[in-house]
Amino acid sequence: VGDRYVIEAMREQDLSIGGEQSGHIILSDVSTTGDGSIAALRVLRLMKESGKPLSELAECMSVYPQLLTNLKFAAKRPLDEMPALQSQWRTCEAELGDSGRIVIRWSGTESKLRILVEAKTQAEVDSCSTRLADAAKKDLA
Repeated sequence: VGDRYVIEAMREQDLSIGGEQSGHIILSDVSTTGDGSIAALRVLRLMKESGKPLSELAECMSVYPQLLTNLKFAAKRPLDEMPALQSQWRTCEAELGDSGRIVIRWSGTESKLRILVEAKTQAEVDSCSTRLADAAKKDLA
C-alpha cells in the first residue's frame, strides 16, 4: 500500500509492474509513480497484439474480497509498540496462511491507522478486520 512501498517491493523482487487495488499501477520501465493513462494504454496494446478481449486476458486473475479500515487517532505510535495489535496480527496471519494478506501501516499524511485485510472469504476478511481494529483501539486507548 503506497507507491513508495510498491516500488520497494518491485525492486526487491525485480518486477516491472506493480500496483494497488486503488488503481495505482506502476510500470517501472516508464515511471516510478502510478499512472492510470499509461497503464490503460498498455492494456489496450496487449488486447490489440493478442487479439483477445479484456475478459479473456483477466481470466488468470483471482480477485479476493478485501477491506480497508481507517482508524483515526490523536497520535501515531510505532506499530511494534502496540502489543495487542501485534498479537492479533500474528493470529490472523496464521489463520489466513498463504490464502490471504494483511497490511497495517500509518497514513503518511494523516493520523490514521490503515488496516487492509484480504482473504478468500468475506467472513475471514470481516473477522480479522474487526479483531485487528479492536486490538489497535485497545493499544491506543
